Amino acid sequence: MKQMQTGRARRWLVRAGAALALGAAATAAAAQTAVTVKHARGETAVPANPSKTVVMDLAVLDTLHALGVDVTGVPSVAKLPPQLAQYGDQRYLKVGTMFEPNYEVIHAAAPQVIFVAGRSAPKYDELAKLAPTVDLTVNAKDLVGSVARNTETLASIYGKQTAAKEKLDALRGSISALNAKAADAGTALIVLTTGGKMSAYGPGSRFGVIHDAFGVKPAATGLSVSNHGQAISFEFIAQTDPDWLLVIDRDAAIGREGVSAQRMLDNELVRQTKAWKNKQVVYLNGYNWYLMGSAGLTAMQQNVDEIARALAAGK
Repeated sequence: MKQMQTGRARRWLVRAGAALALGAAATAAAAQTAVTVKHARGETAVPANPSKTVVMDLAVLDTLHALGVDVTGVPSVAKLPPQLAQYGDQRYLKVGTMFEPNYEVIHAAAPQVIFVAGRSAPKYDELAKLAPTVDLTVNAKDLVGSVARNTETLASIYGKQTAAKEKLDALRGSISALNAKAADAGTALIVLTTGGKMSAYGPGSRFGVIHDAFGVKPAATGLSVSNHGQAISFEFIAQTDPDWLLVIDRDAAIGREGVSAQRMLDNELVRQTKAWKNKQVVYLNGYNWYLMGSAGLTAMQQNVDEIARALAAGK
């Protein structure tokens, strides 16, 4: 069955590639309405203010939504972040998952542009056969810069430059204020829980923006910067003894049953830490941090505000 599905998808891609080749013979007038954008795979010309947009990444969808851009197709996920709940409605075409696009559905939708990033980026070449495709994968070591560039890129396509500037100015102001709060807030350890296990993340990692750009001091140095972080134990948390524990519950974010982060960390060793004793264990928004990697415009603004509120309420 899987071979049949793969073969069918390939046939669709061949047909779509032929159609795209025909479409390349656009008129000079049409060419004048195109916008050429730089992205992770190079440069791509897309129609200005396209009316049919397919999005394969939630962070890109988050930014488009923040800018007031309507879309045609979105990925299917177990549970959407609250700010994107409307995209579960039937009026939005479901175009596969973030990992596996439904090429037939996308081809039938005849999009004018497709956006990929992160989890969907490996499918760029196949999707580019269906329509102009833009890869907005972010650089975790320059996440704020990546979010700003992606926002400006999307704004240039859809004519939303004014809205983009207003929101980016607000975000930068919030980040500056958070840095001021973080200067005297002590150290923090970022912990992700999933399947009864824990990993820690530090500067330069997928969640390292908390240290690198938001100004929160790391409680541990030399942690692995791999995508999965560094596996840790309760003993590690106790020995590190952070002033703050910033926790991301992956299972809750993806809608999977399991031991909650709150239950998991209610442990004799963790209870000995300054973070626990001072009630400075913060359970971060898993949708914004894990599903979107803080790479969406609204997601990042909410994440900055979330940490700022926590620090303001701290000891």
